[in-house]
Amino acid sequence: MSAIVKIGKKVKKIIFGDKSRIPGSNYMSLTRRIERVLIPEKIVAMTFDDGPCALPPQPWKNEGDSLTGVILDIMKEFDARGTFDVIGDTSKNYPDDIGIEGSASWGGIRYDHYPMFEMDEQGGAQSQKELINRILEEGHEVSNHSYQHILFGRKNFVYQKRVHLSKLGEVLDDLYKLDKLLEDRHSYKMKFSRPPHYVDRIDKYFTVYDAYDILKYQYMAASFDGAGWLPMGSYEVEVETMWGPMREKLAENPDFLRGQIIFQKDGYNMASRSPVVDGLRRQLETLKEFGYKVVPVSELLNYGQFKDISSKNPYYKAAAGLIAKGRCVAYRDNTVRPGKVLTRGELAMMLAPHRAIIDRTIKIQEGKAETLEFSDVKVKHPYSSAAKWCVEQGFMQINGGKFCPNHEVTDADFDTAISKLGGKLSGLQGKIKRGDAINILWNLAKEKE
Repeated sequence: MSAIVKIGKKVKKIIFGDKSRIPGSNYMSLTRRIERVLIPEKIVAMTFDDGPCALPPQPWKNEGDSLTGVILDIMKEFDARGTFDVIGDTSKNYPDDIGIEGSASWGGIRYDHYPMFEMDEQGGAQSQKELINRILEEGHEVSNHSYQHILFGRKNFVYQKRVHLSKLGEVLDDLYKLDKLLEDRHSYKMKFSRPPHYVDRIDKYFTVYDAYDILKYQYMAASFDGAGWLPMGSYEVEVETMWGPMREKLAENPDFLRGQIIFQKDGYNMASRSPVVDGLRRQLETLKEFGYKVVPVSELLNYGQFKDISSKNPYYKAAAGLIAKGRCVAYRDNTVRPGKVLTRGELAMMLAPHRAIIDRTIKIQEGKAETLEFSDVKVKHPYSSAAKWCVEQGFMQINGGKFCPNHEVTDADFDTAISKLGGKLSGLQGKIKRGDAINILWNLAKEKE
């Protein structure tokens, strides 16, 4: 097994394996990392990174075809729709040198170049207007994979020599450039984003979650690797790697893929091949055989929003309703955990409006925020902005200069907040569960409609 395949398998394990690796997964967040949802139906989402690609598949019989176009043809044949996680343009990612084929730097040592080194104009939304039009016209979805596909922070494990962005403002500028292109030219507003190479941390203060909060994106991750992006010695083996494991999993458990998001590549792998074409066909044949419907991520979320509770859960309607109103009720890993005891920091996140939280993030980025909120909550604590707003607006109290974000919410804490919202005393006593608080806040929100 080659060194790059070994490295790739380690990266795969990080991305698709142990979900406890998600940074800050025990904090609530406006931006949720959505990789799978809990639903009873056999529905799965299909995503394609790094396109659109106007070059033909490799190998392929007709050099006049585009890779993205062939993917769209196959999806249409199976009545499947997906989410195309597109880039803007990599033509400015020079000067650079091409790396060794089969390695992580196959497309460039300092930058990524899609679809190929010195052929950047054959890919990306900026140059491939008609392919973007076709994606949208055929009922697929587009998400933001960044404009230049430059790392949002360091990734020393694989990309030690890569240029990276180093400030939240730089990341926002890059994402917004693609966002504006899709809105201005295609009248299309994107809802999701996936960072280049899954690099989440921008610097010691900010992460991609802060950027997505501001742009009102959700983090579109994935739970099942469609493969095809790693070189496996031959095209035939790469195709087999794309659909063989899927079939094995479904043969063991026909419900295995319910609610999952599949990761694919709308481009060439490290060996300059595109097994996604034949592999995708075999995948869709397998999914059809086992009774699955293939949809974009936004449609998947119509069936279920969260990783741990389905639409049949008694707390689901309230949680989904508050999220639709811009309120924070879930953790960064997209769980609701309704049976967990509510903490003061979590209550603050449920109460504070989206605008108050992101305005505070912008002030921190610009160096215009205080360096200390409370004696126990520093400015970059995940709950600092919400805590500050709640105290300033009289929804919550502090004691001796401390906010105590990890302390359990008391009856008095909760009733103070409910009264401030114009509601009656909750009647809750003892340990207040998150699910009960969510239901009460949702009922108050409906009363004000």
